[in-house]
Amino acid sequence: MTNCSLSVEDITLCSRTFEQFAHDSLDGDLVNVLLEEDSSQHYSVSVDATSLLDVNTRVALWLLTHTEKLLSKFNESIQNVMNSIYETHPDHDLMIPKLKVHTRISNLPDCPEFCRVMVPRSADVGCFLSITGTVIRTSAVKMLEYERNFICGKCHKVFPAQANFEQRYTIPKPTHCPEENCNSLKIIAMPESSSPHCRDYQEIKLQEQVQRLSMGTIPRAMWVVLEDDLVDSCKAGDEITVTGVVSRRWQTLGIDSRCDIEIMLRANHVTVNNEQRSSVLVTSNLKQEFDEFWEKHKDSPLAARNLIIASFCPQVFGLYIVKLSVTLVLIGGVQRSDSSGTKTRGGSHLLLIGDPGTAKSQFLKYASKLMPRSVLTTGIGTTSAGLTVTAVKDSGEWQLEAGALVLADGGVCCIDEFNSIREHDRASIHEAMEQQTISVAKAGLVCKLNSRCTILAATNPKGKYDPNESASVNVALASPLLSRFDLVLVLLDAKNEEWDKVVSGYILAGKPPILTAQNETTNNSSQSSLWSMERLQSYLCYVKSIKPVMTPEADKVLSCYYQRQRQADIRNAARTTIRLLESMVRLSQAHARLMFRSRVT
Repeated sequence: MTNCSLSVEDITLCSRTFEQFAHDSLDGDLVNVLLEEDSSQHYSVSVDATSLLDVNTRVALWLLTHTEKLLSKFNESIQNVMNSIYETHPDHDLMIPKLKVHTRISNLPDCPEFCRVMVPRSADVGCFLSITGTVIRTSAVKMLEYERNFICGKCHKVFPAQANFEQRYTIPKPTHCPEENCNSLKIIAMPESSSPHCRDYQEIKLQEQVQRLSMGTIPRAMWVVLEDDLVDSCKAGDEITVTGVVSRRWQTLGIDSRCDIEIMLRANHVTVNNEQRSSVLVTSNLKQEFDEFWEKHKDSPLAARNLIIASFCPQVFGLYIVKLSVTLVLIGGVQRSDSSGTKTRGGSHLLLIGDPGTAKSQFLKYASKLMPRSVLTTGIGTTSAGLTVTAVKDSGEWQLEAGALVLADGGVCCIDEFNSIREHDRASIHEAMEQQTISVAKAGLVCKLNSRCTILAATNPKGKYDPNESASVNVALASPLLSRFDLVLVLLDAKNEEWDKVVSGYILAGKPPILTAQNETTNNSSQSSLWSMERLQSYLCYVKSIKPVMTPEADKVLSCYYQRQRQADIRNAARTTIRLLESMVRLSQAHARLMFRSRVT
């Protein structure tokens, strides 16, 4: 980036270029703004930085490197174009002039100079950057006074004073009158009612994306300032891309205390990426490979499915039923909604109950790495506030900070040592598992947040697992919570001599996982044919776009199985509820997706 100053001719060239670009590319947006009825509201006009680069590369780079100086010129150019449209447009009678129109710059060039996934450092102060992260805290919307009028006590000249962003928007009192012939030191602040220069103001806390950090790195966070129409554009748990100017802000100064300065971002544009939060890009070549893969195995679809399952968590020998179950849960079913707006979740939940050393944690860790958005936590020390939402008091104001389930919205939340969570804390996830939302009423803050995530939980049995007792007795889980899990798998250490020999040989010799006992040549070929994590990740994201429909034959099978389970003498009352039927529908749809089919047969 260049830091050279701009001449008057350069600024004039920028103004002409901005006006021509607004007339050519933003004409439709400006007409829509003029047709709005409320003239007192703030309106945004989004400018694609890449398109501006194609029009005039030099002016676009000047805008990105001298943003604070040239952005006001861009606003003036847009205002001029709006005035010309208002005077000449056929729908002139339906239009209302607007004075509060802001230029919002988006889609910055994808290069390290402009796009970051890490929190900026002190060297970036003054730069215009695009940062992607997760919102973990939002403050209340406040009214901010950004300008105040003062009057000279001698010559009675009225002049404004701007709020200083670096000093937390304090308005310093002028020391003397700006009039050359006066220079009086008697300056009086005018009443606030006579100068209502206020705007909406909100602060959000943006955290680095955990999945993009290296192992062991603690994600950092920074405050982002939203003003005018940008307030309330996002909420805790959202994944956003925000563009703005990196600034610094001084903490409140005190006697004999260290002076602290924090890095801030003054937002210019905010994009919520909740619908495009998958960081996996499925190219047309990959789609063609998947189509060819299933075309090749059209006569043996189960063998193709088993190959995909064998590629899941390859460091664990065997346990293909568990691998199939975790894969189906990660894929999930199709969300349904009726005419009244009531939604039935499409995501599935899985509970692994097993003795120590049965690879429960390995499956959770692999699933968290496989999914683009995931949160991995352990039950030891976890509270209901840490899982849902925490109320934090900052600078005398209560704010909501997102917990694990909110941060995993749209992904998967893996909870290890589930039995270590206290009973009343465990009950806090009931709503998140079934309604996929979290209702909050803390410290006077009442709201509802999305938690549309899949929950993978692992727990140890209470003592030695007793097959004659139900799962709720063995793990001391209440029936309402247990019934919300679509799948409950029990992994027992059977102490089988033959199995111990095979597993120990696999661990010590590093033999590849195989589906059947075959010779060494077949072993090597099966190892080479396993899918990589990147390919498996792309496949799971690709098949989620399939919307399989239920066939009458599938409906009949599921209905008969559900009725038989309800009538069985040894049925588990906690499991054989109507949720059992819904779980079977979701798992059937997930299996159809895994098999690359559009119908559940």
